[in-house]
Amino acid sequence: MALAEKTSTPVLYLRAQTRWRPVEIVFWIAALSPYLLFPNYLSLASQIAIAGMFALSLDLILGYAGIVSLGHAAFFGTGAYTAGLLSKHGWGEPLSGLVAAAAVAGLVGYATSFVICRFRHLALIMLTLGFGLLLAELANSLGWLTGGMDGLQGIHTWKLLGHFRFDLYGKTAFGYALAVLFVAFLFARRLIHSPFGLSLRGIRENFVRMPTIAAAIAGIAGALLTETTETVSLDSLDLSRSADVLVMLVLGGAGRLYGGLVGAVIYMVARDQFSGIAPQYWYFWIGLLLVAVVVLLPNGILGGLAKLASRWSRA
Repeated sequence: MALAEKTSTPVLYLRAQTRWRPVEIVFWIAALSPYLLFPNYLSLASQIAIAGMFALSLDLILGYAGIVSLGHAAFFGTGAYTAGLLSKHGWGEPLSGLVAAAAVAGLVGYATSFVICRFRHLALIMLTLGFGLLLAELANSLGWLTGGMDGLQGIHTWKLLGHFRFDLYGKTAFGYALAVLFVAFLFARRLIHSPFGLSLRGIRENFVRMPTIAAAIAGIAGALLTETTETVSLDSLDLSRSADVLVMLVLGGAGRLYGGLVGAVIYMVARDQFSGIAPQYWYFWIGLLLVAVVVLLPNGILGGLAKLASRWSRA
């Protein structure tokens, strides 16, 4: 009997984790609110959805697998350039562009994982940083292919499903980005709440599979940016993009699945507001916000809310 209880406990735990909680349903319903409440900010909302997916991909390797990366933009940029090059050479179909971006970025993640898995701690941070810088410099030197500092020209995204045009108002872009984010989130949620996800959190191993998956999702995020804006440049591979997504994850809370999404909303909205107030100094206010969150809420905003809820439940 005792053996049966021990065997069933992990199964019951996983089933409990996969159940949708009311707060999750509210979160995703609220994600649709820009259509009604902020119709003039749909372009920003689409950028938030893309940033949220990028942060989600980083959370898979940092928050759950314990792999610290300062070069995650390499996969984002790989996906962005893959979709851009396909479009430039005559194939601008959005969904197949996402598949191609995921495949190429995942392949890059798979190849680099064999080197990354040999290192830990500071060496790992420096290694991922080096990979990111090398790929950015490679893209810059291959100007005939990537457009170099001028960016890739001639990108044209076809109508989504043959009917929905990507316009300047961002209606299609937001719906498309949010839908892809939701599908990616469902996949990540199922992955984390699986026996494989438990092993990641328990022993922090399997350094080959998770970087590949995370790289593929980051590549999809990069492709989304290319398809919705019809532009791609070296900024997609820049170190600042890796730093930005790390800030998003710290703000929201790593290892909480929704942490990257919440952090992306806070960071992107704050950046939009601060840059409007002081275009030259908005990074100062972002830094101040980050310091405040780290000092007051070391586990991020969601971590702080969870701690607060735990105190209330015990009171």
